[in-house]
Amino acid sequence: MLVVTTMTNTKDKILKSALKLFSQKGYLGTTTKEIAKEAGVAEVTLFRYFLSKENLFTEVLKSQSFLPTLQDLIPKLRKMDYLDALETTAKYYLDLLKRKRDLICIMHTEMFQYPSQIKSIHSKIIHEVYLVFAQYLDELKKDEKIRQNINTEQASLAYFGMLFSLFIKKELLKKRIDLKRTLQTYIEIFYEGTRRI
Repeated sequence: MLVVTTMTNTKDKILKSALKLFSQKGYLGTTTKEIAKEAGVAEVTLFRYFLSKENLFTEVLKSQSFLPTLQDLIPKLRKMDYLDALETTAKYYLDLLKRKRDLICIMHTEMFQYPSQIKSIHSKIIHEVYLVFAQYLDELKKDEKIRQNINTEQASLAYFGMLFSLFIKKELLKKRIDLKRTLQTYIEIFYEGTRRI
């Protein structure tokens, strides 16, 4: 039991240290040596747990994904009015983006330089979020609460794409926008475009 706890603690320390440094210096600007030093472990220990910098970065991305939050939210969304569910999803998503702002901003600026493996993993993690929300939309479709001709995967991509673009405008590009009003407009556009009339 003590061995498992120690292993978990060491792995968590490495992940937290990696998140901190990746958020400050980016994937490209951070070395495994720096992460190990920040975590208070030998670099060989880091590699024992993660094998490579790419694997460590992948684990950091997974730990910061919206997916677990969304999966926890889905049962609550099922009990809500559709418009309320959209507003709730947006609130939780934007709250998470704001908390992860530094990591997202630095990734956004250096993404084009990432190895193809990292780009692929990043895309897969994001796509899993779209698929879970699409499944929720499929349930609404079966219950005839949204239009039958809606492609739910594309609708999910459009919804999160709108929300992410709003975050980028506000946080990365520093546009002066009324976040609450703009968000409400985006949600209404999506709601009106998908609901069953």
